[in-house]
Amino acid sequence: MCQGPHVEDTASIPAVKLLNVAGAYWRGDEHRPMLQRIYGTAFESQQLLDEHLERLEQAELRDHRTLGRQLGLFSVHEEIGPGLIVWHPKGGVLRSLVEDYWRDIHYRHGYSIVYSPHIGRSNLWRTSGHLDFYQENMYAPMELDEQEYFLKPMNCPFHIMIYRSALHSYRELPMRIGELGTVYRYERSGVLHGLMRVRGFTQDDAHIFCMPEQVEPEVGGVLDLTFEILRAFGFDQYQISLSTRPEKYVGDLEMWEHATASLRNALEQRGLSHDVDDGGGAFYGPKIDIKIKDALGRDWQCTTVQFDFNLPERFDLTFQDSEGNRSRPYMVHRAILGSLERFFGVLIEHYAGAFPLWLAPVQAMVIPIADRHIEYARGVQAQLSGGGFRADVDERGERMNAKIRAAQLQKIPYMLVVGDREQEQGAVAVRHREEGDLGAIPVEALLGRLGEEVKGRQMQQSEIGE
Repeated sequence: MCQGPHVEDTASIPAVKLLNVAGAYWRGDEHRPMLQRIYGTAFESQQLLDEHLERLEQAELRDHRTLGRQLGLFSVHEEIGPGLIVWHPKGGVLRSLVEDYWRDIHYRHGYSIVYSPHIGRSNLWRTSGHLDFYQENMYAPMELDEQEYFLKPMNCPFHIMIYRSALHSYRELPMRIGELGTVYRYERSGVLHGLMRVRGFTQDDAHIFCMPEQVEPEVGGVLDLTFEILRAFGFDQYQISLSTRPEKYVGDLEMWEHATASLRNALEQRGLSHDVDDGGGAFYGPKIDIKIKDALGRDWQCTTVQFDFNLPERFDLTFQDSEGNRSRPYMVHRAILGSLERFFGVLIEHYAGAFPLWLAPVQAMVIPIADRHIEYARGVQAQLSGGGFRADVDERGERMNAKIRAAQLQKIPYMLVVGDREQEQGAVAVRHREEGDLGAIPVEALLGRLGEEVKGRQMQQSEIGE
């Protein structure tokens, strides 16, 4: 508990606001006593306090848990278990769009996509060290055929086994293995929070096996790929830190110095300002961490580029060098989005649920004014679907304004109203989510507009990639 005091008297904190009260288990353990937690804040001026309260209000309006329910994206059920996410149809579309984009861009950057099991024998986790150092975060073992199996908390050992399945020549390196792999970690119920802290989540995991001289260009390639992906989702402000060798470490000093210099050089060559956390690296290697800044200016840990001198030793990884000798490869862990669930939570709050056209689960809602216009509305939907766009028809027996309001609440980018005049002209009356009423537009012209909007995003990403 905080002992204090932090100020000599209350005169130095003129702007104080109590926010709310809530129950909290001692140290997040549901088996310990429940405490009463009082939330408050203080600022050196009323203006700064007011600005902070405005940000809090905006954060509440953008809360991904509320928006996830309102927009029909995901849910959590006690019957299934806390911290386990169920994706609804619209959430499934959003997730599929992100995953398809992720796979496509990784193929273009020379990665091989793999798939691995959700469980593994205890010997695998013993060799990796997880049973010695991480078992408290793993689910209890299950016994099958007189063998213990564990749900995987990480994908690394499986990717290592893929590498070990054959002897690799130096000509085959670097070897880049990527996976959208679902892992399971036991988190105490007191710390679970929507999509941000869960027990089952998918990592955009990748591991690079390379020779020492390939390390720096590989790290640079990871950074380039990272910023291309993050900018695609609308994030262009970052906080970057480089964490160096701690007091206790594995691997020899020369490897640490080489790896750390490679990370630093890759950042400096790209003109990326960064903080240095001296001694803040993991015992098995130095790393780069990248936080993204959302629309409210909040920082979120996202990307990690992490060296590992431990697992190659534990699994005795080798490659055949140019002289025919067995050498130890360098191994780089990297996750760009991190946990997909957490990234989706950030994405929902960043856009307040109003996703750009290419990410919107429903891109256009066709709204017939009367029942006699339903058939034409279905035809418009068919044209949009044929053009590769996601469209629905609101066939409910509600008034037109109520249907428009419902589409607005669902944050659908385009609302297309059709009545007698639109039907006669082969057009739709277009209402845009931000721009408002755009008037009547021929369906073919609308298809062109939507195509240009999506194409514009693709061209922008192509320019970023270059």
